[in-house]
Amino acid sequence: MASGRGGKKKSNRNFDPVSLSFLDVISCGFGAIVLIFLITDHSKQLANIPNAPQQAEVDLLDEEIRDGQAGLVRVRNTLSEIDDRLAIAQGLASRIQQQLDPLRVELILAESDSDTEEETIALLKTEITTLEAELARLRAEEEQLSGNNVRAFIGEGNRQYLTGLILGGNRILILVDTSASMLDNTIVNIIRRRNMADDEKLKSPKWTQARKTVDWLTARLPPPSQYQVYGFSNEVRSLIPGTEGSWLEVADDAQLNQVVETLGTTIPVEGTNLENVFESIKQLSPQPDNIFLITDGLPTLENRGDTKGLVTGRDREQIFERALKDLPEGVPFNVVLLPLEGDPMAASLYWQLSVNTGGSFMTPSADWP
Repeated sequence: MASGRGGKKKSNRNFDPVSLSFLDVISCGFGAIVLIFLITDHSKQLANIPNAPQQAEVDLLDEEIRDGQAGLVRVRNTLSEIDDRLAIAQGLASRIQQQLDPLRVELILAESDSDTEEETIALLKTEITTLEAELARLRAEEEQLSGNNVRAFIGEGNRQYLTGLILGGNRILILVDTSASMLDNTIVNIIRRRNMADDEKLKSPKWTQARKTVDWLTARLPPPSQYQVYGFSNEVRSLIPGTEGSWLEVADDAQLNQVVETLGTTIPVEGTNLENVFESIKQLSPQPDNIFLITDGLPTLENRGDTKGLVTGRDREQIFERALKDLPEGVPFNVVLLPLEGDPMAASLYWQLSVNTGGSFMTPSADWP
């Protein structure tokens, strides 16, 4: 029998939002989120997690770096201040040296002139002594500030300075006179010592001073440079046998010591030939850029073949002037002139040589260096 409600059957099922299909969708979405989380690289995030011990070490290193940088600034400022003081000391020393050189020559000429009054000589000596004392102080300060000696040299008191001689250059040549006149200051004593045993000749105060001068020079050669040391009388030879014409390294301390040892057994003989010395300089390649000459007077020999029994003062001047024709150009000559009787023009001519070449000139006291 048909229903009285138009014949349609009404459904009894209602819509439930929390149905099984909806839960499936939610579960799948959550699973996808978990999967994405698992496959994501979390290493960078983990690296950012602070580790207390390591972080403390990093902080300590950072602090040390900051302290080091601050210390570097202080060191640079200190070095700049030392450089300024060194430059001032060198400038004052150079100025005093320019005053001393003419005074020393004037004193030598005054002492050789019998007409010069004793008062004039005394005033010259006083002025020279005062300037030398101030120069010694400046040189001591300069040496203390620079402090880059390659070898040690033990001097007496505060006498470890070389007045006016600047030990600079890339190739430094030291020339030491080994002629018989280096045995003493007077002609009579030179003849006496020449006839003594070799041991007594080596003990000569003048020759000992010459050897100490070479020792002093080699102890203060700048480490990056090269050097050569020649001994000369009538012939020229290197104090390191077999190295003539070549340059030696200052960094080789054993060779530097050998120079002093060889000179310690060298006996001064024969006369002085500067012409051979200047010719030997030409054999060095490249040429030296600083030369130190240790001698006591003008040359007595040359290569002209003229021999005389007696060489006068005027003869020695002429031999010296002829030898200068072979002098290498553009090289400073620094002269250390030791005393010798009967050669009054040596101081003037060697001083002029130093001035003309841009070098320095000094006549050391008996107790130097």
